Amino acid sequence: MEKFQKFTGVVLPMDRANVDTDQIMPKQFLKRIERSGFGQFVFYDWRFNEDGTENLDFELNKPEYRGATILLARRNFGSGSSREHAPWGLADYGFRVLIAPSFADIFYNNTFKNGMLPIVLSEEIVQELFERATRYPDYEMAVDLEGQTLSDAYGLALSFEVDAFRKRCLLEALDDIGLTLEHEPEIAAWEKANS
Repeated sequence: MEKFQKFTGVVLPMDRANVDTDQIMPKQFLKRIERSGFGQFVFYDWRFNEDGTENLDFELNKPEYRGATILLARRNFGSGSSREHAPWGLADYGFRVLIAPSFADIFYNNTFKNGMLPIVLSEEIVQELFERATRYPDYEMAVDLEGQTLSDAYGLALSFEVDAFRKRCLLEALDDIGLTLEHEPEIAAWEKANS
């Protein structure tokens, strides 16, 4: 996991509600056991036609959104089954920030553990962001996790909430193993005393 402090990226507006983990990472790709290499399968059933060619109507295949790293969606993003492959794929594809009015709980938790920042904003603000992403070509936003702000080159300045513990983990690139290793001296002392 890499540290997340300040980040600027192209916004992909995915104007869909209730995008579930089966759509983010279809079931046929769940056989792999490693955590990498899933980016190529993200939204596979939407990105590709039955003959394997790209579906040029799908947002991610449009030239202006290739390489997008901020995903903007409608409510209840990441619903459905709790498969962790969905955030693995989004992170591997290159998404660092997800913005929506709401996320499914398990998916929300898994995004933090995979180095992504999910940001919950009101329906009205999300609608404004969709309008900006449509109005301005190659629309980019800047995310400052330390200051908990979003901004763009057109006067946008918003604040967002994030849990202090999760914020620290992203800022310091701490996953569950990293958090455990912070207590390595105490663990070693206990093992020495109890061996």
